[in-house]
Amino acid sequence: MAVEQNENTHKSHVAGGSAQSGIARLNVLNQAPTPQALQLIPEDVAKKYNVIPLSLEGNTLKVYMSNPGDILTIENLSIYTKKRVEPVQATDADIKEAIDYNYNTFKETGKVPDGSSAASADHKTVSEDAADAPVARTLDRLLEEAAKARSSDIHIEPDESRVRVRYRIDGILHEVASLPLNSHNPLISRIKILSDMNIADHRRPQDGQFSFESRNQRIDVRVATVNTVNGEMAVLRLLDKSLAAMSMPQLGFLRESQEKFEKMLMMPYGMVLISGPTGAGKTTTLYAGVNSLDSGGRNIITIEDPVEYRFENINQIQVNVKAGLTFAGGLRAIVRLDPDVILVGEIRDSETAQIAVQSALTGHLVLSSVHANDTVGVLFRLIDLGVEPFLISSALIGIVAQRMVRRVCPHCAHKVTAPLVEQIAYARETDENRTEFTYGAGCKECVYTGYIGRTGLFEILTISDEIRRMIVAGASNGDIRAVAMQEGLITISKDGMLKAKAGITTPFEVLRNAYSIA
Repeated sequence: MAVEQNENTHKSHVAGGSAQSGIARLNVLNQAPTPQALQLIPEDVAKKYNVIPLSLEGNTLKVYMSNPGDILTIENLSIYTKKRVEPVQATDADIKEAIDYNYNTFKETGKVPDGSSAASADHKTVSEDAADAPVARTLDRLLEEAAKARSSDIHIEPDESRVRVRYRIDGILHEVASLPLNSHNPLISRIKILSDMNIADHRRPQDGQFSFESRNQRIDVRVATVNTVNGEMAVLRLLDKSLAAMSMPQLGFLRESQEKFEKMLMMPYGMVLISGPTGAGKTTTLYAGVNSLDSGGRNIITIEDPVEYRFENINQIQVNVKAGLTFAGGLRAIVRLDPDVILVGEIRDSETAQIAVQSALTGHLVLSSVHANDTVGVLFRLIDLGVEPFLISSALIGIVAQRMVRRVCPHCAHKVTAPLVEQIAYARETDENRTEFTYGAGCKECVYTGYIGRTGLFEILTISDEIRRMIVAGASNGDIRAVAMQEGLITISKDGMLKAKAGITTPFEVLRNAYSIA
């Protein structure tokens, strides 16, 4: 309840800045105009009055205008649409940008024929026609806008009356378009053709990949589809190659934490594990660790599902379950290839866990990720996977738990008195009272969210002799954690609050992403 109250208060900080600066661009990325609203005001009328319709609720049409006090324009629009017009403030430039984006997308998707014909066509016919079809231009536009907006994922989700398109930007989903329902089947077929999927199979989940160019940069797209009650949905993950080349300072480590992590990677053998939920940046941290190692004098081999980024001088293996190549099978084969460093994308099952631990005990440095809430939780996750405690204590070098939080936008950052719940949470983690923190007011650079980009929060546990003894003795989670904190463990929550103190993120973001950590 406290976090919910905090979120509402936080939104009021950003909303104040947005109202002053104009929010039409936010509309493109957060509240896309509905097809019903766009049909009421044609593009030529929208350009004449410089307005953009947003939504139709009953008899009320919500419209963005640069001058909400222009009674004449409101009256003309009301007469034209036969609706009550509710004006909302926005800037001229943002309205023009929203008009260009939304009407072009709507016009192209509106030309798309009914999806049944596209779905039943053979692969060759659709491939030949798709490149010039309106749906192809719509997909190109969605990909281009996603790249501009720094989106990591595009969600295409059919509903009963429309197709909802959302971008995930800095970890948060924003609705960007509401397409006509008859565009759904052709759009999914186009995606499947590009991704080399079976366009005739609508029932089974499929995955594939393709590439496109944006601003002279090649972007790889990983695609997954699944059938829902309203039809097939697709999620397109945009893989930014710059993330693969990130160094450890760029990840957001505090100096002390980075030194601990680098010391772990200097060990000749043993196991280093990264934990956290999906989307916490575990793979990026693993890649940064591998990139810091000497690949010229060492044989570094990875096994991943999937191989998202390619590296020079590193041997990467793709899991292929259909061909019989699993994490466990691939790891068993890697051990026979004279490796020095082994990166296992994820430890998911007992067999993989057992082989990874044995590899660490036989002279290899093993890096991998595990799903767990915190560092100490990883120990019990391994036990749950059937690894004996004495083997864990012998093999483990250290564990890193992490989360991702949004960074405060440097273009609109300013000091704000934080809500009481944020002040209390900060004091709890740092034993220091503080009332003001840095927030983003919301500007065009950050799409009026107050945030731009993300950084990591880290909790690093070095396996000391005392903790090894406690693992073998079967000590509880709380007891091991208490000893770790006595030895200098910085929790994820404290790491986040220290970054809020430095103005990198906000206490709200730390509460939203890491408050569950004890």
